Order: sequence, then structure tokens, then C-alpha cells
Amino acid sequence: MDLYAQIEADIKAAMLARDHIRLQALRGIKKEFIEGKTAPGANGELSDEAAMKILVKMAKQRRESARIYSEQNRPELAAEELAECEVIEQYLPKALSEDELRTELERIIAATGASGPGDMGRVMGVATKELAGRADGKAISTMVRALLAK
Repeated sequence: MDLYAQIEADIKAAMLARDHIRLQALRGIKKEFIEGKTAPGANGELSDEAAMKILVKMAKQRRESARIYSEQNRPELAAEELAECEVIEQYLPKALSEDELRTELERIIAATGASGPGDMGRVMGVATKELAGRADGKAISTMVRALLAK
């Protein structure tokens, strides 16, 4: 079952369970998927890779919104955003720990033959594709920079 079909099935389950927060998050995901399918050049299809990018973006937006709400002393809105973020993150692959990320990046650096900071672009291109959804781009960039500086 592809991700889009899984989301639709989960929407029905959330409706039956009367789980408002989950239903709201899933409807938001479905909306973004539909927009992704109808975007210029999408040919009416949404690959799982494109769907993962959408989910990562949505989770990041929810975390940022929750942070802003917390700063503005609106804990009820922050809690709602974080709850939606948790629902979205259930569809993402398990995030890599720092040690796992280092191991993966060392493997990628060895595979690309990178030897110094000048090769960062080449390493980042491969790393962001392979680690999409499992690690934050900023964390990847920081660690690649540190590993290539050695």
C-alpha cells in the first residue's frame, strides 16, 4: 500500500475513532499530497520519495509553529501543533542517532572519494538523497563539514 492510500485509510479510522487532532493532521497531509500530485510536471503521480519530502517539510513547519506559539505564551496552540507533528512523524522513517549519522556519512564520504572541504557539495548531494527523512539537512551539513575538515 502506497503512502497516499495509507493516509486515506487512516483518515477513515480517525473519523470512526473521533480523534480530532489526528484527523486534522491527516487531512492536512492529504491536502499537501493532492497539491503535490497536481503540481506542474507531476503527471498526476506522487512518488513515495516526493511524499517523504512533503512530510518532512510539514513536520518541520509544525515544530517551528509550536516554538513560535510557545514564545508568544500560547501553550494550547503549541500543544496542538506538536500533537499534529507527532502524527506526521509516524509516517516518516526512524530518525538516525548522531552515531548512526556519522557512520552513514563516513561511508558516503568514502564512496564519493571526498578528501577535503572542497568536496562538500558532492558529499551533500549524495547524503541528502540517501538520508532524506531520516536526518535534518542542517545536522547533515554540520557533520559533513566536521568530517571533511579532519
